[in-house]
Amino acid sequence: MFTEVSSEASVSTKSLWNLRSIPVMLLIGDILGFIVCLKLAVWLRFGEPVDWFNPTVYGLVLFTLAGFYLADTYKPDTQIAGLRAPARILVCNIIVGVISAALIYLSGVWRENPLSWRSVLIPSLALFTLLAISLRMMAVGWMRAHVQQSRWLILGANENTNEFVEDFQTKTPLGRLVVLTEDLKKCQSPTYKNVHCVGSISDLPSWVSQPWSGVLVGNKLELSDDQVRQLMQTRLKGVPVYKLPDFYESLWNKLPSSLLHDNWFAYSVGFNLVQGRIDSKIKRVFDIIAAAILLVVLSPVMLLVAIAIKLDSPGAIFYSQVRTGLNGNTFKVHKFRSMYKDAEKRGVQWAQERDPRITRVGYWLRILRLDELPQIINVLRGEMSLIGPRPERPEFDVKLKEAIPYYEVRYLVKPGITGWAQVLYPYGASIEDAYEKLSYDLYYIKNYSLMLDVAIAFKTVRVVLLGKGR
Repeated sequence: MFTEVSSEASVSTKSLWNLRSIPVMLLIGDILGFIVCLKLAVWLRFGEPVDWFNPTVYGLVLFTLAGFYLADTYKPDTQIAGLRAPARILVCNIIVGVISAALIYLSGVWRENPLSWRSVLIPSLALFTLLAISLRMMAVGWMRAHVQQSRWLILGANENTNEFVEDFQTKTPLGRLVVLTEDLKKCQSPTYKNVHCVGSISDLPSWVSQPWSGVLVGNKLELSDDQVRQLMQTRLKGVPVYKLPDFYESLWNKLPSSLLHDNWFAYSVGFNLVQGRIDSKIKRVFDIIAAAILLVVLSPVMLLVAIAIKLDSPGAIFYSQVRTGLNGNTFKVHKFRSMYKDAEKRGVQWAQERDPRITRVGYWLRILRLDELPQIINVLRGEMSLIGPRPERPEFDVKLKEAIPYYEVRYLVKPGITGWAQVLYPYGASIEDAYEKLSYDLYYIKNYSLMLDVAIAFKTVRVVLLGKGR
């Protein structure tokens, strides 16, 4: 019996790991696939193998993969701007082909480099488009088949569990949910639609022996010593056992503050960005170097933005606001003006998605996030970092501290021009949105690493190029 259950549980856990590794597998498939398609196109055109020392080979591969990343094609089950991954791949490769052809023609590389000829470039991109689309379709089919086989056991039903169930059903589905609770009435909420409430937690021994993708333990749930031992045995058989915050952190890269408590903060690992640690000093060095380079490179863009603002509407080019920074200290943040003059004469207001106070130029500055560029000066002055939680206005902080647990934790690190919340959460301006953004900020603060900053930088480029700003 032990062997049978352990084997089934291991398969289920392995399937979940495979679901999370799909983007990596797709990336590897794209690299190998493009090389094969290029090799085939060269062989069909010239009847000889590819010259692997030709830099054009690697340039085409990197350029195409960069386009795939910006088009977010490594999430094959999501829809962006009404387009599924296959449609995004088709559009992306058309754009890559047009830009590549233009660069090749303008540079004159085609005269001496046969790999850049149309008779090679177009067939290789066409073949790779078909291959990449096929890979995504197979990945989606595989994901759906394995998700249908996954079952998750939840212990307890309360307000926090309701939040988890709602998130579980609205995000990428990971399987079926089965709930054990002492109060079955709580399962009558509309939130628990399509969720199986099967019995009491006292029935745990008979349920925990079944194969599960994982067991989730609700917050504030009191378990007996025998029940804890049963969960321990379940975990030793290969089935992961999560507290709700751990599940959010591991699978969804966020930490909802309503699920946290003082003991969790006291014993959790991470939080390496606390001032004085070596991580924060290294981050500061990178901030200074990167900000100085950005200031030089983006100076022409900033000059054009300043001219556009001046021609569009009367008023100053720059706009300064008081924001909350490290340890709750206030400072002045600098931005390009995106609103009409005297836009806040009626007092401080939340920004709206289609805010009537925003100028025509200001609308595009916000979409492309160019209004934030002057904050590079704040970074050089040490008031901000390039990457971190966005600084909020003190007037809003008062309300948010009262409404959101552990809100002040976000100010244990320097605020940033961009951050984990800004690249993963859509635009929003409400207490509910601030709560969601804080969950991503807490994840960033707890799990900071240089590689996470690099990932955020790349995602920021994608947000800017796709016009996903606010």
